[in-house]
Amino acid sequence: MKLAMIGLGRMGGNMAQRLARRGHFISGFDPNAQTRAEFARKGLVAAASVEALVHELRPPRAIWLMIPAGQPVDDMIARLGPMLEAHDVIIDGGNSYYKDSMRRARELAQQRIDFVDVGTSGGIWGMEEGYSLMVGGENATVARLKPIFETLAPAPDLGWGHVGPAGAGHFVKMVHNGIEYGLMQAYAEGFALMQKKTDFKLDLHQIAEIWRNGSVVRSWLLDLTAATLLGNPVLGDVAPFVADSGEGRWTVAEAIDLDVPAPIITLALIARLRSRDPDSFSDKLLAALRHAFGGHDIRKE
Repeated sequence: MKLAMIGLGRMGGNMAQRLARRGHFISGFDPNAQTRAEFARKGLVAAASVEALVHELRPPRAIWLMIPAGQPVDDMIARLGPMLEAHDVIIDGGNSYYKDSMRRARELAQQRIDFVDVGTSGGIWGMEEGYSLMVGGENATVARLKPIFETLAPAPDLGWGHVGPAGAGHFVKMVHNGIEYGLMQAYAEGFALMQKKTDFKLDLHQIAEIWRNGSVVRSWLLDLTAATLLGNPVLGDVAPFVADSGEGRWTVAEAIDLDVPAPIITLALIARLRSRDPDSFSDKLLAALRHAFGGHDIRKE
């Protein structure tokens, strides 16, 4: 099957390579000339422009976007729209907000252009291990793209599924990432607790390896924890700053809208926000208040 990939960063480029290895024709575009050159060096077709990319495919075209969520997606769709024809399909495999995906599907339908949102998980390991794909869109469109999903997934019948109409794929991925926040936070807190118990001189890498086999808390995240602690047991060169790409915030907001209690995900998000404040005014105020009502000492900077 022929497919165009826009956005050849690490994940998009890896996905394109996985598809090409399995016989799909892949043409790609990225605004970065160096990225396009690297793509071409791997034996894949790198288009010089979005326009050239579209013209290399015969209708009905399939164009997969792996670009940052938000305005960049709207801008690219607006750029593609005049060049596409009825029953061409735009696939958004990034981490877009699901309500944006619903809107884009409605707008493109007016031009008879199909839209599919694919929540994509797998990170840098997906090229070899396969990607988990949560697909939203019309039945006929998803069925037409089935060979693509079967190739990208860990196996044709594993790790991917059509979960609902347009927007459903990104909604499920949003919740997936919210759960991920909670799991990561739980591991981080548990290992921090053991790291502080200095009188036992615990080997955190050893414990991670023990838990990886037979334990009820074994997981891929624990596998990654073990690998990280093997190479850097005290994480000496890692700054305590944890970014977020938006899905945790959207998950918490959705939980509030639906009256669903989600304290674990919410607190995990708050912990990430807290990690970014090296000069916390709130903590300074807490210290000042303890001094004001109880005469407790204040540490000076």
